Amino acid sequence: MPKYILTIGLEVHAQLTTRSKMFCACPVEYGAEPNTHTCPTCMGLPGALPVLNQAAIEKTILTGLMLGCETPPVVNWDRKNYFYPDMPKNYQITQMPFPLCLGGGVPLYDLAYPKDAQKSIANPGKVVKLTRIHLEEDVGKSTHHDKFSTLDFNRAGTPLMEIVSEPDIDSAEEAFAYLTSLRQILIYGGVSDADMEKGNLRCDVNISLRPEGQTELGTKIELKNINSMSAIRRAIKYETERQADCLDRGEKLVQSTLRWDDDRGETTLMRSKEDAHDYRYFPDPDLLPVRTADLVAKMRSQVPELPHEKRARFEQDYGCSAYDAGVLSSEKELASWYEAAVAADTKVPAKKIANWVINDLLGALNDRSLTLAECPVKAEALSALVATIEAGKISNNQGKEVFVEMFETGKPAAEIIKAKGFEQVSDTGALEAIVEQILAANPDKVAEVQAGNEKAMNWFTGQAMKASQGKANPKMVTEIVRKKVLG
Repeated sequence: MPKYILTIGLEVHAQLTTRSKMFCACPVEYGAEPNTHTCPTCMGLPGALPVLNQAAIEKTILTGLMLGCETPPVVNWDRKNYFYPDMPKNYQITQMPFPLCLGGGVPLYDLAYPKDAQKSIANPGKVVKLTRIHLEEDVGKSTHHDKFSTLDFNRAGTPLMEIVSEPDIDSAEEAFAYLTSLRQILIYGGVSDADMEKGNLRCDVNISLRPEGQTELGTKIELKNINSMSAIRRAIKYETERQADCLDRGEKLVQSTLRWDDDRGETTLMRSKEDAHDYRYFPDPDLLPVRTADLVAKMRSQVPELPHEKRARFEQDYGCSAYDAGVLSSEKELASWYEAAVAADTKVPAKKIANWVINDLLGALNDRSLTLAECPVKAEALSALVATIEAGKISNNQGKEVFVEMFETGKPAAEIIKAKGFEQVSDTGALEAIVEQILAANPDKVAEVQAGNEKAMNWFTGQAMKASQGKANPKMVTEIVRKKVLG
């Protein structure tokens, strides 16, 4: 059987976080009562004229700057003509030959890949090339019931970016990483909530297979109705196998659009695929072209520190490992939470705080299915706990116990430490008395340390902790043992 080369291109639709719609003043609000945020303009009534949303244009330009795109000096608006029940005007205002952003690329962060693929990344450091980003209006929402369908036009007219990649993705795992990385960047820039569950991030997948040795791309087949990251991965794998089976049987693939049925785990035909000429694009007569130079200059100053830049800074400034820095920078909210904890007490090693955030805080949140916004332990509270441990007032194991109660009750570390009687004995005289008793009772261990086995020193520290019921300051105990045994 011949082998095939898989090529994938993605078209990502991201709703922008603007207060009003693209061409009218109707509010953008998720979850509002159906058909309550409409007006003659977004409903396409005769005589209603569109007015451009400047904030939407600016956020699209900002997206382009974050992704390394170029913005043409002049852009314009076009009508894309087609009929769907959820499109009130029977045409969509969009951009065709002169979009807001051209070129650029999306970097594939290592931790953006599925967990089961992170140890076998085929192309580390890959940047998926973009074709364009254009701005348009969203359509309404159709809900299909058993015997009828309902239409909600609240979403109609919402500003929508379409981010189009080159056919530059080689696997389902790369597609997953692309969407994850892109989502991170959109959230970092504050341009989109990028929440697939709410429908403000949607993706169409273009797939083609060609035999090895053939340079020309195979027939492009588009997949729609994919509403989660994991579903995108499953859909690509299924459709790749389906197309390969067809080619193996000598069948000719036809350019078409398929619907992904996640419950059944298969694709079904929607329609033959339209080409650009089928949409009869022409310049919108109601909207003037836009000169972009001033807008680009304005948004250039608002480009944020991006995930890969933040990761590098965490490694350099805070001493984090590459993995820890990648985890901490993967979500904007998590990165901000971590930096707040570091800033709360600059004497506490930032790397120690990173360890607690990744190993304890994230684990506790995951176990309870909580978001960081719902976390009962504030950044300053965790910093105070780590500071207490670093000062030797409680042991690390005691700190773990304290953290669990902090998470369950929201109480500060100091209150829990006092209630549990964890305050460590730091009185030098009392600790010396404990150490002297242990040394006198174990001359063989003393001789072992004096003979060069300094690791045996930990045994004395452990015995002192037992004798004090865990209240002895371990650092002070070790110093006293060292002084008395080695002089």
